[in-house]
Amino acid sequence: MLYVMEMNELHTPSNKDTVRSIFKEIIQFALIAAFIVLPFRLFIAQPFIVNGASMDPTFASGEYLIVDQISYHFNHPSRGSVLIFKYPEDPSKYFIKRVIGLPSETVQIHNGNVTITNRDYPNGLLLDEPYIEFPKKDSIEVSLTDDEYFVMGDNRLGSSDSRAWGPVKSEYLIGRPVVRLFPLEKLSILPGAVHINE
Repeated sequence: MLYVMEMNELHTPSNKDTVRSIFKEIIQFALIAAFIVLPFRLFIAQPFIVNGASMDPTFASGEYLIVDQISYHFNHPSRGSVLIFKYPEDPSKYFIKRVIGLPSETVQIHNGNVTITNRDYPNGLLLDEPYIEFPKKDSIEVSLTDDEYFVMGDNRLGSSDSRAWGPVKSEYLIGRPVVRLFPLEKLSILPGAVHINE
């Protein structure tokens, strides 16, 4: 005896099923991306766009930077390094400046020249700052506590910095720029990094 089995008809998904499937895939992709991208952006690296002329000519307004947010959890910023930090008077804003004075040092600025006094240089060390094209002949003296940094913009004429609103506490440090992505002709690794001879 022969048995004839009927083939089930192939099911063609309706438009409603297709839309549901696509929507489900988008949700899954978004969740995966969130689990990967958000921790990366919150704790490891984050994009920033320079706004303003305080770091001219090192950084221009509109430049796109990738900022390493993890290094300063393990190492302290060195003198001359570029720093991204929360503005002490409004921590919702982010600033970019250069580290001039380190914790427990005294920073003296006389006629625009910067002298650092610390344990290694009790008589003072006059800094050589080749990155400055727009000097300002101001004078100030600030003694830093063991968790404060004195920061200034490379454009000394057009920068609001520690000369105006004081040192930056370590709790406000965010990180350092590791890549300048835009503009493409200025693409660089560790942009603005210099070593100040001591």
